[in-house]
Amino acid sequence: MTDTGNANKARNREIARNEEAKQVTGSARVSIWAIAVAVIVGGILFTLGWLSMR
Repeated sequence: MTDTGNANKARNREIARNEEAKQVTGSARVSIWAIAVAVIVGGILFTLGWLSMR
């Protein structure tokens, strides 16, 4: 294969690694937001339940 072909393959591999890193970061952000929302909703429901028992 030519040097240009090898350079293109190396470039494509680097792009793929960068895209994978972006996806991992995005997934982590979504997970953190989902956990935060679940904790907040759980806290609200717990508080409402506690207040209704009083």
